[in-house]
Amino acid sequence: QTSMKNMERELVCPVCKEMYKQPLALPCAHNVCHVCASEVLLQHGYLCCDPTSEPSSPAATPATRSPRLGRRAVPKPDRLDRLLKSGFGTYPGRKRGTVHPQTVSFPCPACQRDVDLGERGLGSLFRNLTLERVVERYRQTINISAAIMCQFCKPPQLEATKGCTECKSSFCNECFKLYHPWGTQKAQHEPTPPTLTFRPKGLMCPEHKEEVTHYCKTCQRLVCQLCRVRRTHTSHKITPVLSAYQALREKLTKSLAYILSSQDTVQTQIAELEETVKHTEV
Repeated sequence: QTSMKNMERELVCPVCKEMYKQPLALPCAHNVCHVCASEVLLQHGYLCCDPTSEPSSPAATPATRSPRLGRRAVPKPDRLDRLLKSGFGTYPGRKRGTVHPQTVSFPCPACQRDVDLGERGLGSLFRNLTLERVVERYRQTINISAAIMCQFCKPPQLEATKGCTECKSSFCNECFKLYHPWGTQKAQHEPTPPTLTFRPKGLMCPEHKEEVTHYCKTCQRLVCQLCRVRRTHTSHKITPVLSAYQALREKLTKSLAYILSSQDTVQTQIAELEETVKHTEV
């Protein structure tokens, strides 16, 4: 629960103090909601585009970014010049009462610095799609976790607080103690957070506590991603765990086949040696 709370803090907008909605990546590497960024600029005297419209993204174009933009007629160059000279027309990055375009200075609430957004203002920022997907998956995880109930309680069921990878089940505190009695082999099962999908428990790196994913042929040991980038394995031959497993399994299979094929010959030689020992003793 502590790790989930720490993760949730990283997914909260510094302006509205809620989870990001359509986050924009600022030049200072911080993020802010699209609507929040528009409101901040309005408070500082800038005329912004519609804050409810969808921000730009690396895969978006002016024609596909919003259905309204695709149907909007583009003004003629001479009419656009007249509008700009007369002081009318709004665009991201223009202050009230100014005629000539100027750069937009955005006060970042995270680092407390004024970030230069250029003449286009919010139009020059890209939508952080990766962060948006992380927030969406986190919301789904919270909803799933809240719905997990104990699988062994009699009605009414209690909310599950522990899970067991070996048993592939979720328990409340009382049921976990009941089905893992002290002094039995099940008492050695380590509790995990409750879940509906139990993954098989993988091997963990004793040094970095990360799941091992590769095998170092030079050291003949399993390594994780952090071990792989260390200097100790710079010139070593490292392969994925699955490839190393298949290669070692084929080698072991051939060795076992050779031993089994020569088993009769070895047994015959052992019998002959025992007879020789008896004859020598006599």
